[in-house]
Amino acid sequence: MRRPVNTDLPLRNGGVMVLLYPRDFVWLTVFIRRPEYNGVHSDQVSFPGGMYEERDLELVNTALRETMEETGLPVSAVTVIGQLTPLHIPVSNVTVHPFVGIMERSPVFRPDPTEVRYLIETSLDELQDNEHRKTRIMRILDRDVLVPYFDIRGNMIWGATAMILSEFLEVVRKVTRDKGVEDYNLGTA
Repeated sequence: MRRPVNTDLPLRNGGVMVLLYPRDFVWLTVFIRRPEYNGVHSDQVSFPGGMYEERDLELVNTALRETMEETGLPVSAVTVIGQLTPLHIPVSNVTVHPFVGIMERSPVFRPDPTEVRYLIETSLDELQDNEHRKTRIMRILDRDVLVPYFDIRGNMIWGATAMILSEFLEVVRKVTRDKGVEDYNLGTA
């Protein structure tokens, strides 16, 4: 169930980062759990990211800047390797532009407590395990809706973040099927 663009709110753009990094010869990614606040995305799980600012010049810079601000990682440590399909979020009237970035080494995070309640690190293997894909009924727009989500250690990844994650995992499946997992060297990180 997708709503059309909300003309009562200004249309905005944002950027998020699907960040990949190795640890113990396994690829990981990170999500943030937002703090509770008076807003539509309060206490939700998302990829690091936020709203475009004119100083960013490009949306990829938004994703990098916001990742740095939220997780404490230096922008220079992330190499952007691709972009996923932009996705409109009707409730906040934001079009999210997801980027995929990679780090050569396992990062040391320093999350900003004003923007991040806590980080959720998980492996791509865990995300691809069907055991973590679930559904539940949620009340949305005065209707009961069956919502698909990822359950990662009790954290519900749903909505736009789950849609972005699903597309990313499909790309990973296609690449590893076509190229072969052995072609991806994780080094010693």
